[in-house]
Amino acid sequence: MATDYDAPRKTEEELKEDSIEELKARRNEKSSGAVDEDETEAAEGFELPGADLSGEEFTVRVLPRQADEFTCTRCFLVHHRSQLALTDKVGPVCSECAA
Repeated sequence: MATDYDAPRKTEEELKEDSIEELKARRNEKSSGAVDEDETEAAEGFELPGADLSGEEFTVRVLPRQADEFTCTRCFLVHHRSQLALTDKVGPVCSECAA
């Protein structure tokens, strides 16, 4: 059972005032909550691995390499200049490929 530590705490006096019948009634009220969710509607939002996505369109805005970026000659990814580890005879190498 989850405990809400942020909830205000009852004093000992208030705890003694709660009768057994009141506590039972509260417990029954909390447990009677039913979830109204259409299973088919919820399942439509999930994509299974290997699903056919040939009819889907995907648009991405591609930016050209910026002045403070370089392309690693080993992994061919564009990195920020802060990730430049070394420049060998082929060209710049990122810190991940240099390790």
